[in-house]
Amino acid sequence: MQHSRGRILAKPVTAQLSLPPFRASAMDGYAIHAEEFDQLLVIIGESLAGQPFQGDIGPGECVRIFTGALVPASADQIILQEEVAERKGSQVRFNSHNTPESYIRPIGNDLKIGSRIAGQGDLLNPFLMGSLASAGVNSVEVFRKPVIGVFSSGDELRDPGVQVEDLLEGQIYDSNRLTVIQLLANLPLEVRDLGRLADEVDVVSEALTSGAKYCDAMITSGGVSVGDADYITETIEKLGTLAFWRLNLKPGKPMAFGKIENCWIFGLPGNPVSTIVTALLLVRPALAALAGTVPEAPLRIKAKLTTSLQHQPGRTEYQRGTFTQRDDGFEVGHTGDQDSNRLSTFHNANCLIKVDNETRDLQPGDWVNILPLTDLIN
Repeated sequence: MQHSRGRILAKPVTAQLSLPPFRASAMDGYAIHAEEFDQLLVIIGESLAGQPFQGDIGPGECVRIFTGALVPASADQIILQEEVAERKGSQVRFNSHNTPESYIRPIGNDLKIGSRIAGQGDLLNPFLMGSLASAGVNSVEVFRKPVIGVFSSGDELRDPGVQVEDLLEGQIYDSNRLTVIQLLANLPLEVRDLGRLADEVDVVSEALTSGAKYCDAMITSGGVSVGDADYITETIEKLGTLAFWRLNLKPGKPMAFGKIENCWIFGLPGNPVSTIVTALLLVRPALAALAGTVPEAPLRIKAKLTTSLQHQPGRTEYQRGTFTQRDDGFEVGHTGDQDSNRLSTFHNANCLIKVDNETRDLQPGDWVNILPLTDLIN
């Protein structure tokens, strides 16, 4: 199970033993009969974690005990070591005080044998893995990692690493494919870099046909608009089923989604910001569900604007923003020009500012909903 971090449980998991599996001391002190706490007692032994006292406690006796150790059967009270008034040799007396609790953890105080620890769809994170190990679970069933192929599309693209002086006129670096792959990196997926597609209908058709045979889903960026060289959307429709094309969303309007054979296809817009926003809001949750998780709605926080924000009603918009926490709540401002080609607006962003489709221009002091990026990419 030590190699299962980040995987998704395919079946519920139950505790193989109770925790603790025995009555355990919650503190360092002395195990006694509660009615004798104000008497002079004889220390007849000690109980350490993993080395329990062998025997029982009789009248007028006690056992030195340490946190996590097994409590002798007849003891019903742990007196904390801080309450020792006097100790001479093997005899001890305690201060007069109230004992509001026994400081004894009963069997199953944390988990009872057979109780459910985790369910189908739960993510195996370090906390859950530790809980499973403590309950005697050494193997679990997980979902297979879906195979995800990532393309980019466009004759103008060159791979990162090509020397700047080798870029031809009109060429740019392909940042979208790298960004999408990194946005998927911490999901339980097998992500494959399938390279760049030329703006040729036969090349696009062959690549999507081939990828659909072994991928559970494919992601492309670019080639989904209305240009003469945009072939992704029509190829999906020709080879399979086009579920939708275009969203009432800014940035990210020309997104396509469909299926070829048993492979889902996400056709993302080519503008870098549009690619990121649609990947965060739509692709990641969908692929997480494909991997076996039960996606939750993204975290939304109310924040007060510190900058004006321009918006024409008609489409829901997600602007890049930077939020900070103040004593009286959260404040947020946008990161500058919000054009969908300006990847640099993500440099200092830590959230997306959601602007509903019916909203008009907003002013400093107005309240908005923000989606922290740390939540969207985790």
